[in-house]
Amino acid sequence: MTDYFRGIAPIRYEGPDSDSEFAFRHYNPDEIVMGRRMEDHLRFACAYWHCMAWSGMDPFGGPTFERPWYGETMEAARAKADAAFDLFDILGVPFFCFHDADARPEGATFAESKRNLEAIADHFLARMEKSRTRLLWGTANLFSHRRFMAGAATNPDPDVFAWSAATVKACLDVTHRLGGQNYVLWGGREGYETLLNTDLARERRQAGRFLQLVVEHKHRIGFKGTILIEPKPQEPAKHQYDYDVATVYGFLKDFGLEGEVKLNIEQGHAILAGHSFEHELALAASLGIFGSIDMNRNDYQSGWDTDQFPDSVPEMAKAYYEVLRAGGFTTGGTNFDAKIRRQSLDPADLVLAHVGAMDVCARALKAAAALLQDGALERARAERYAGWDSPAAQHMLTAESLADIEARVIRDNINPRPRSGRQERLENLWNRFV
Repeated sequence: MTDYFRGIAPIRYEGPDSDSEFAFRHYNPDEIVMGRRMEDHLRFACAYWHCMAWSGMDPFGGPTFERPWYGETMEAARAKADAAFDLFDILGVPFFCFHDADARPEGATFAESKRNLEAIADHFLARMEKSRTRLLWGTANLFSHRRFMAGAATNPDPDVFAWSAATVKACLDVTHRLGGQNYVLWGGREGYETLLNTDLARERRQAGRFLQLVVEHKHRIGFKGTILIEPKPQEPAKHQYDYDVATVYGFLKDFGLEGEVKLNIEQGHAILAGHSFEHELALAASLGIFGSIDMNRNDYQSGWDTDQFPDSVPEMAKAYYEVLRAGGFTTGGTNFDAKIRRQSLDPADLVLAHVGAMDVCARALKAAAALLQDGALERARAERYAGWDSPAAQHMLTAESLADIEARVIRDNINPRPRSGRQERLENLWNRFV
């Protein structure tokens, strides 16, 4: 173990009556929920970038954290990995996620950066041999460096497209070697700031072909994991091509990829798109593209992506209800794409942020499972649409013309009367379980 988290013992489940900060009160990995271990439902992951690489800076101030592994050397990168696995072991999380740029120093050339990543992957493998934590997903940072200021796959410069493609290949190869269960593409700069210098059609074609190449490489190397796209609106570009679930689904359909790619949906991004988290999850599930989630929250007064740890059981319960209705995670999981506040300077703060968030998610999962098992909400939903189960109603959706439907309305003297949607009653039902 490194010195950074020295003195902090592995976190154990002690139950709701525990008076220890360093204990789980609600997250019991072995508790059975709907026939499945809680750990296997939630599939928690730590985000390498926020835990280990973020310096505490924000748009208005510089770094506030002092970490012994900060530095652009391989020695620092290995020290960072050692501290990361200490954190994973303390929390007992089954997974972690990383970008290439989080894990390795930038080289003077692409080839050097690739060698650095492969060397760190070797170090990851050595640490994984002694840890129970595995890789949920890897991804490439195609947004921070100035070369990506006009996008990666959508860049007007073909050399940037080439660099980006080579970077994703390298990262997907490493993810495959590390046994990753997914690979994520987040188009942080895949958007535009003004139409005065933008060819929308060209950029969209470039993005489509780029994703096709990624899927083709996945099959070429035998990667059995899931390719995921993470929708993100507005920030940083005013018009993002991957704005929300509906937008990404249209993109996938257009390029014949709806059967190959699923979505990694983030709570904070859903809010920035003007949706609720549960809306995006339910829509993805209905379209057959639900994959994984990034769990965090925004400060709803600030209007930007603050990446805070979740702290609302009712809010998260609505999300996990949709996850459970979708059949739960397969290759996906709950990645804490969240960072501690820039004033939270102590090593314990990083540990306790995860402890609290894991307990919130556990309580939310149990509430959602109890409501789903009770069945009252689903019965009410089915009752509301029961009229559509009749043969006459179903026939309207398959065979009849408008004229045929009109004839039925006249023949049967159809004169519908509005019925209550019973929203308040269902909200009261929901609140009895949360």
